[in-house]
Amino acid sequence: MKLDFTDKVIVITGAARGIGFAIAKTFANANAKVIIIDVASEAVEKAIAELQENGFQAYGYVGNVTDAKSIETIFADVVDKYGTIDCLINNAGITRDNLLIRMKEEDWQLVMDINLKGSFLCTQKAFKYMMRSRNGCIINIASVIGIMGNSGQANYAASKGGLIAFTKSCAKEFGSRNIRVNAVAPGFIETEMTASLSSETRAEYAKAIPLQKMGTPMDIANVCLFLASDAGSYLTGQTIAVDGGLTMH
Repeated sequence: MKLDFTDKVIVITGAARGIGFAIAKTFANANAKVIIIDVASEAVEKAIAELQENGFQAYGYVGNVTDAKSIETIFADVVDKYGTIDCLINNAGITRDNLLIRMKEEDWQLVMDINLKGSFLCTQKAFKYMMRSRNGCIINIASVIGIMGNSGQANYAASKGGLIAFTKSCAKEFGSRNIRVNAVAPGFIETEMTASLSSETRAEYAKAIPLQKMGTPMDIANVCLFLASDAGSYLTGQTIAVDGGLTMH
């Protein structure tokens, strides 16, 4: 099934690289107007240039998801220039891993601010516009770590677990306005971070996964595309684990 997003405006945070950029490419390939927001100005320029060189409609903003005024200004400009925000994908996130006993308070707070507060601020600002049109969809990129926890990642697990609960609450609040809110929880995904792992370590990870392999950023992007489409129009408040079966009940 070919999903077409012609004239749809898709805003993606943390989308200048990695999973976020794969999501941006996937929506651009489906004819969407793709809006990339990221803190790294050079990475934003590079991402936009690559998409535009391939004939896609892509536009970028340098912004920090923890800065409410900046996000409000960016979203207002998006609506002014492109007419609306049809879908917001809260992808911006970081890790600051350490055992709890050694974890610095600032590392706990930074992860919470970007992963959880950032999604709250972007959702709040986007909802204002979606509410007017009584249409829209929000996708939060969580993690299987928010479902199962992980040693050395108490801050990350708490932020992503919070994001899953936030997703459910927003789905209940926004449903009467015809706005759907879902979460995607990636498992072990091939990214720049995992590329540095040894083949032995990667093989060990794969053993824990029923499908016996790590996922790709495109696996995440394709689920986002489905959730944002009319094909996913009766899904809200759900967390879809894209993890090769790792967290199955």
